[in-house]
Amino acid sequence: MKDAFVAILGKPFGIVLFQLLEATQYTIYLSLIAFIGGGLIGACVTASRVSPVKILRKIFTAYTWLFQSVPLLMLLFLLGLGIPHLFEIQIDPWRAAGIALTLYTSAYLAEVWRGALTAIPAGQHEGGKALGMTFAQIMFLIILPQAFRLAIAPTVGFMVQIIKGTSLAYIIGFHDLMTVGKRWANAPVPGTQPFVIYPLMAMIYFSLCFPLSVWSRRLEKRLGSTSSKGGAAAAA
Repeated sequence: MKDAFVAILGKPFGIVLFQLLEATQYTIYLSLIAFIGGGLIGACVTASRVSPVKILRKIFTAYTWLFQSVPLLMLLFLLGLGIPHLFEIQIDPWRAAGIALTLYTSAYLAEVWRGALTAIPAGQHEGGKALGMTFAQIMFLIILPQAFRLAIAPTVGFMVQIIKGTSLAYIIGFHDLMTVGKRWANAPVPGTQPFVIYPLMAMIYFSLCFPLSVWSRRLEKRLGSTSSKGGAAAAA
């Protein structure tokens, strides 16, 4: 494959483009790890924040505030450089970047999903109680199906933020698109000047993020308009 790029584009541009595209896969893998891991933790945090147990609500509210308040760059520094240096241990950049982005993602997704749950009118809860349903039955049968429609568009939209956030992982030695691009931009090789490499990297990030942004807007428009029609019909 590398030889094909070189044969078509020549040197060094063919090699540069091949390595950038090859490194993009690690950006995608890290984004998926952060989204899946953050989604699982975020679901648990959301469930705790809307539960009737007061102590759980307080603990996981603090969790959300903590990881929303700490910049992602600082999390990467702490997990990838600070903790290993303090305790004299080795932490693989993959693990450090995965944990940092997962914690960051979980806090924001938990807030998105909690907002979707609390956006459901209180009358829905009261109606379930009037029918003799338990808290769990009300959540799973009445609230969650409606909240899912509200949450899916901002959840997809947040995937864009995750992809862009992976670009910061280069500071702890994570081998991704940003790391390879910076290496080539700083290399004393004709044809790899920063004004060539960085626009090329921007186009690759754009190709990853733009489809998700469009999809998020379409979902928001379709589900929002459906919700509006349903609300109008109910009011009538």
